[in-house]
Amino acid sequence: MSKFTVLLIWLSSLSFLGYGIGYFISPKLQEEFKRFGLAKFGPLTGALEILGAVGLLVGLWVPLILLLASGGLTLLMLLGFGVRLKIKDGFWASLPSFLFMLLNAYIFYEVLQVYL
Repeated sequence: MSKFTVLLIWLSSLSFLGYGIGYFISPKLQEEFKRFGLAKFGPLTGALEILGAVGLLVGLWVPLILLLASGGLTLLMLLGFGVRLKIKDGFWASLPSFLFMLLNAYIFYEVLQVYL
């Protein structure tokens, strides 16, 4: 795996760790889920973000975990982007979920190329 891909894995992992933990400690992030009409899914989303972040790092040594974590985070961000579109959030509000979807899709693709 290239150093560039490893750097992207760290970037994604630290970002999702921050967002996941942030949900549990930031009333602002919890309010966002209420605004989306998805308040009951907030804790699950936060937990999945934390698990995905840890999975990306563990996956540096266990490729199957990296594949599952990057695939799961890709799907999570696809759904997040869909929610942003559905509630008609603007371009800038929707951009992070789209970019993190692409980032994790790239990691997923790279893992497939290297290990399968």
